[in-house]
Amino acid sequence: MRAARKRLCSALIVAYGLFSLYAAYTVFLRPRRTAAPRPPHRDRRGPRDHVALGNEEWNPWEVDEKNEQAASQQRYEAYLKMIKNARSHLEQTSLRVQIWGKAAIGLYLWQHIFEGHLQPVDVTSHWREGSQKAGKTYFSFITGPSVAPGYFSVEAEHVVLVLNGREKAKITYATQWLHYAQTLIQTHKVQHVAVVLLGNEQCNNEWIQPYLKRHGGFVNLLFVTYDYALVNEEDIFQWPLGVATYRNFPVVEPSWSMLHDPRSYLCNFLGTVYKNSSRETLMEILKQDGHDKLCWIAAREQWQPQETNESLKNYQDALLQSDLTLCPVGINTECYRIYEACSYGSLPVIEDVMTLGDCGNSSMYHSAPLQLLKTMGAPFIFIKNWKELPAVLEREKKMSLQEKIQRRKKLIEWYRNFKAWMRQKFINTLENSFLSGDKG
Repeated sequence: MRAARKRLCSALIVAYGLFSLYAAYTVFLRPRRTAAPRPPHRDRRGPRDHVALGNEEWNPWEVDEKNEQAASQQRYEAYLKMIKNARSHLEQTSLRVQIWGKAAIGLYLWQHIFEGHLQPVDVTSHWREGSQKAGKTYFSFITGPSVAPGYFSVEAEHVVLVLNGREKAKITYATQWLHYAQTLIQTHKVQHVAVVLLGNEQCNNEWIQPYLKRHGGFVNLLFVTYDYALVNEEDIFQWPLGVATYRNFPVVEPSWSMLHDPRSYLCNFLGTVYKNSSRETLMEILKQDGHDKLCWIAAREQWQPQETNESLKNYQDALLQSDLTLCPVGINTECYRIYEACSYGSLPVIEDVMTLGDCGNSSMYHSAPLQLLKTMGAPFIFIKNWKELPAVLEREKKMSLQEKIQRRKKLIEWYRNFKAWMRQKFINTLENSFLSGDKG
């Protein structure tokens, strides 16, 4: 049925093109009828005003007719060019991909990496959508609580599912979406499926493997966060964690003052300090030499998932007013704070140690943790122990404002290029996989 609709649409496009060419010919190139001969005009001034070339009478409209014919030819050629460009545009848009954003990381994909917009803009809306053309692909994006299996229109044969697999309850919800997508594959309503997965912080993602095509499933491609050891750059790719969109962290546009103004604090850390963690060590080291007075520090004992307008503003102000953002490890080394600091030009100082679990080097990358960021040349400060921090802060005190301005520009430019590179890699990977699948 879908193939028949495609053939019908193609036939209609061809018929429309032929009709348009005929109409253009009729208007612009069809020979004009010869005008009725004018009666001879007798001029009182005598025969000296009569001009003849052999047996042909002089036609005073001849130049105008030639000009009109040339103009008609130019208009016709311009029309042909327009038709050709329109046909080329249709041919270039080879894929239609619908992205179902059922995890907050989907907003990072769409709004931060794709720089796409959503309507309505209200983040509490039950249904939000957007679209754009990129590469050979027309992308549409839908998200919100009202986007539920079977209760929305599937508008493309190629689907990207954005899922949360961080904990058991989220995995149960994610599998419902996978089963729905599998049904669409089996009923030939969808041809290809890719998954963008907010993975488990300890990289316990075994549950997704049976759904991958290489294991007999139907998922063509998997983009997964953290240093998942099964990343192979063939059908499994590492994906950045990004900013905390679930806390409404915004898309930040760099301003002149962000780049050039002096900042009030050497560093910042706003976060939870867990018992017997390296974060306790960090707090002690900051207090030893009074550096806590030079940094914006707001520690809490328990993690708070919800963000208030006031706490979000304080956090953003801390990033904007600090030259460095301290990024101690949590359950995983990679955290939202890294990307949020980049958004404001505050250089991340990262505790470069592996955390417990199954994360680590893959067959493609050997620089865990944060192998994706390191591979992309992230201009961060990496330290193995917070005892190295005092020396970092002392160097920071001696830096001139001009040196800090150049560093901010470099950081923000790197982050912009990083997102652009991830966007292009995502598009290329989908097109290479889905289009080759169509040919096969």
